Amino acid sequence: MAGPPLTPRDETELCEAIAEAARDGAPLSIRGGGSKQGVGRPAPASRILEMRGFTGVVDYDPAELVLTARAGTPLAEIRSLVASEGQMLAFEPFDHGPIFGTPPGAATLGGVIAAAVAGSQRLSQGAARDHLLGFRGVSGRAEAFVGGAKVVKNVTGYDLPKLMAGSWGRLAALTEVTLKVLPAPRTTATLVLTGLDPGMAVAAMTAAMGSQAEVAAAAHLPDAPALTAFRIQGFPASVAARCEMLSRALAGFGALQTSDAAESDVIWGRLRTLHSLPADAPLWRISVPPSQGAAVVGALRPLGARWLMDWAGGLIWAAADGAPDQVRTIAASAGGHAALVRGPESLRARVPAFHPPQDGVAALEARVRRAFDPHGLFETGRF
Repeated sequence: MAGPPLTPRDETELCEAIAEAARDGAPLSIRGGGSKQGVGRPAPASRILEMRGFTGVVDYDPAELVLTARAGTPLAEIRSLVASEGQMLAFEPFDHGPIFGTPPGAATLGGVIAAAVAGSQRLSQGAARDHLLGFRGVSGRAEAFVGGAKVVKNVTGYDLPKLMAGSWGRLAALTEVTLKVLPAPRTTATLVLTGLDPGMAVAAMTAAMGSQAEVAAAAHLPDAPALTAFRIQGFPASVAARCEMLSRALAGFGALQTSDAAESDVIWGRLRTLHSLPADAPLWRISVPPSQGAAVVGALRPLGARWLMDWAGGLIWAAADGAPDQVRTIAASAGGHAALVRGPESLRARVPAFHPPQDGVAALEARVRRAFDPHGLFETGRF
């Protein structure tokens, strides 16, 4: 039996819980808000290490654009706080709850960092790891440690934050994170081209990103009518000038239309919640070079896939019932990889969530995990 969840409230209790698990040889599954529990193989034998006791903002200095908060703090609370100061989490993290058919609000700050969750604005502002300055955590050795720093410029030692972002709880239990925040734009405009096929849409997005319009996000939604959307943001005069610049740059693809606020929210919301994709089909997150986006969705067509394209073609969310090896072959042939985000337990039990790495990469990953977690406490079989 896995036993009841462990609920430490501070680092001392967390170290004790991990040390006890090491003595018992009991694997631990780290859980924040549980919004992404449907990702990966079911791991019923592991004991839950509940991190929601680590809540609260430790320090926030809007003038320095730096925020430190405990890892179990709800993401919604952090976004509301920085918005009150006219700032934002520039990598645009989102809540996975709606993707799994549950209400939003469960996602935690540590969870989105551990899963490296980034939204449409990643295209221009970078990934979660690019904004993670530092962290505190407890390793599988039951030792508290610190990585990075609480300043933007830090060149001392190993860049451990880059390892923690996207580690999915396989290296350490995060207790505190320090993020770089940025000023929120004064004005945002969403411009839309209609009726483009995937190939033309990727060509238009490529032209937009190569222009001087400084596009913040670019995506293609194929449902009738097909929409290719571009987000421009900044000061009002600059946004107006760059919208005109983008219209000239994309004149060969059709006339750009400006969406109102409600339409804009719907467009970008569809890329956060994926509610327009069927909820009863396995969901794949496919990352490829943007130039290959159209080829990938074309190859997915025989599988009956429904899809959305973000990051100017570099990210494809696809709901496909086809054989998993076909999806991964398509991604690999385009120079990318495919992660299984959602599916029935029978599928997740036999198909790894992450695209299988090459042997050398897998060996390196294993050595890194053993350095942080020599007893394999965080190896629950989920990944």
